[in-house]
Amino acid sequence: MPAAPPVVHAPILGSRVLGWPDEAACAAWAAALARQPALRDACIELHGPLGAGKTTFVRHLLRALGVSGRIKSPTYTVVEPYALPDLAISHFDFYRFADAREWADAGLRELFAAPGLKLVEWPEHAAGQLPPADLHLHIEPTTGEARAVRAEAGTARGLELLA
Repeated sequence: MPAAPPVVHAPILGSRVLGWPDEAACAAWAAALARQPALRDACIELHGPLGAGKTTFVRHLLRALGVSGRIKSPTYTVVEPYALPDLAISHFDFYRFADAREWADAGLRELFAAPGLKLVEWPEHAAGQLPPADLHLHIEPTTGEARAVRAEAGTARGLELLA
């Protein structure tokens, strides 16, 4: 049996380590990120175990951007689109993908090629299919509501978002 090709990881151009002692700190960081002009066409991957706060962060970010109404987790629908007057947003959740090829089978290539903000939960379930992310957020629960967060820039846009 031939060996699997090596996994190639995109370089990390910069990183920051953050501490969110509670949900209010998560909301504050999301609000600061929402003010960054580079966010408008960014792709952000969210990593972390179940219950880490990935969807909570997305909700705070979408609220800070001006999304009103119900913000649902796309665990079953795979993608939830949001349209603001000047910004298209797609929130993806690949938790239920059993094979990375499901990404292509679901016809998501067009959504990722279109302008707008892409927020991706469980990107590892679509490994090798996704375009390079501008920013990777690794969220880990610590104690109580506290979260340890590592933000890594994968592109020049990601570096702008870290600034």
